[in-house]
Amino acid sequence: MAKTITPRLLKGFRDFLPQEEIKRKELVSILEETFKLFGFLPIDTPVLEYTEILLGKGGGETDKQIYRFNDHGKRDVAMRYDLTVPFARFMAQHRNQLYLPFRRYHIAKVWRGENTQRGRYREFTQCDFDIVGTDSVSSDFEILLLMHTSMLALGIENFKIHISDRSLFNRLLTILQIGERYTEILRLVDKLPKIGRETLQKSLEEIVDNKKAKTILAFTEAEGKTPGETIKNIRETLNLDERETLRVEEIWNIVEEMGLESYFKIDPSITRGLDYYTGVVFETFLNDLPQIGSVCSGGRYNNLTSLYTKESIPGVGASIGLDRLIAALDEINPGKSQIQIPQVLILFLDNRLIAHYHHISSHLRKNGISSEVYPEKKKFANQFSYAEKKGIPIGVICGEDEYREKTVTLKDLRTRQSYTGITIEELPDRIKQLLR
Repeated sequence: MAKTITPRLLKGFRDFLPQEEIKRKELVSILEETFKLFGFLPIDTPVLEYTEILLGKGGGETDKQIYRFNDHGKRDVAMRYDLTVPFARFMAQHRNQLYLPFRRYHIAKVWRGENTQRGRYREFTQCDFDIVGTDSVSSDFEILLLMHTSMLALGIENFKIHISDRSLFNRLLTILQIGERYTEILRLVDKLPKIGRETLQKSLEEIVDNKKAKTILAFTEAEGKTPGETIKNIRETLNLDERETLRVEEIWNIVEEMGLESYFKIDPSITRGLDYYTGVVFETFLNDLPQIGSVCSGGRYNNLTSLYTKESIPGVGASIGLDRLIAALDEINPGKSQIQIPQVLILFLDNRLIAHYHHISSHLRKNGISSEVYPEKKKFANQFSYAEKKGIPIGVICGEDEYREKTVTLKDLRTRQSYTGITIEELPDRIKQLLR
């Protein structure tokens, strides 16, 4: 006798039961429709890439998290850890088949061997949307507008999108003559929401002196300040000429003209942890659950495709972390999805009526009502129990008498009320009335 294998999952990986997957599919469907409204088109890329495609693009910490191995052909391959780096390779490889600017969206799983925590897993789904081939304020703002529109489409209203510009942070480190510690400092500042300002200052003082650490902290401080005051602080710290236009300031002016300032905030502490960002960066926080972290992040990456092609293809984009967002929504609004699939169960009473049962079910589907036929003859109690467990609200009963009279009995399984003598033709309308 073969040994029984214990069913188990790798840490950071999950199965999704139907009710959970329904919820995920529902959110993805909403996002896809929203992306299409903005003129974004879908693409897909392979799970596996040559390792050299992925290494060194997100930073040393990310490189350590890559799932990497030699395949049967002894090729050095790795599983994608995000959707942006493969997209850069995609653009370089298919440039002649595409037009610029190019708008894409990509919803797929990615893998990182990182520490698991609430809303963070080793296999997770990203929902990316990007505009490449232009380095314009308009494209930066349109990504922000799509972030804002997507949150509202998902029924989320109490959120704030934080905006910064990494090039300004780079300029600060150059002025402080600590540019060579750029990566370390950027990683620390990116952890500010998790570790707090006091811990950040102590960590910075292990790298730079006390004065420079305080300057960095002061530069990133935006709490309690108006956008104008934050921009003024940036200009004064960097000793910028008033005539020099700041991208983040241009974006904010558009935000105000659109009347969206309650959803946005200029926050110089936003740096993003991945190395490929070069300009504006942004993160989205839920006001009711800020501790879960950003649920939609991104920024401008103007040099990423230069690793694969000599042509300059600047880009800007963002990514919604679907798993973290669902974890947040479950905590803010606990409860199951209201979608019921199917809506109707055709009960099985007579083996001679199998074709008739499927005829009824097909008729309902043609009228936009999801339905299924119970597969075999069992007691009513068993069939009703099945419907209850699956969340099916309506039952259709057809035995020998109903078949002879060319009718069915309709049963509302929520109230246990029955309706007899209903013809097949009028059945869809009666079911729709009950569902309403």
